[in-house]
Amino acid sequence: MTGSVEIAKVHSQRKHPGDGAVVVWLTPLVATESTNPAPVALPKKRFTLVQKNKTFTPHVLVVTVGSEVDFPNKDPFFHNAFSLFEGKRFDLGLYESGSTRSSRFDRPGISYLFCNIHPEMSAVIIALDTPYFATSNPAGEITIPNVPVGRYVLHVWSEGASVDALKGLSRTVTVSSDSGSIGKVLVPNNASFPLTHKNKYGRDYESPTPQGQEYIKP
Repeated sequence: MTGSVEIAKVHSQRKHPGDGAVVVWLTPLVATESTNPAPVALPKKRFTLVQKNKTFTPHVLVVTVGSEVDFPNKDPFFHNAFSLFEGKRFDLGLYESGSTRSSRFDRPGISYLFCNIHPEMSAVIIALDTPYFATSNPAGEITIPNVPVGRYVLHVWSEGASVDALKGLSRTVTVSSDSGSIGKVLVPNNASFPLTHKNKYGRDYESPTPQGQEYIKP
């Protein structure tokens, strides 16, 4: 299944860390309650979201439900990773340079991640209950491999687009032996998700630690 996406730019639009990363996925459409299609096998893999240079890499990570994500700390100071939004709610606590903590994403949803120490750090993990998904490349192209013939519901996610706008992009698509394109999807960008956020306690972040006071592993 192929296609392309384009983010509608707004004049003086605020930039998001993940601008340009659009995720598209397909969920099989059950025609009637009496239809019992074979269950879709979800590959449960292990993924890595690295903390380095006070940045989560990659900024947008798509996983299948049941997969586990490792968060290695490759900076010479403490880090944290937490999410209090829809999706997986978790808090990995404070952990030192060179160590790794993990979290299993056991239900579908979109998790917005932050570090409780460094407010500039953010990431998004999207857990899906379908193996048919793809993230757009820099040219806006989408390729979803190995999609069986059938009818599906198309879903789109892009950081900066409102929930209502993204719901409006959902539609039914048909994959056949001679048709496998979703065409071009125009994604609005209205900055619904704030660039600023509170820490995991719902408070403003404290002033940065003075130089030389952060933990450095021996």
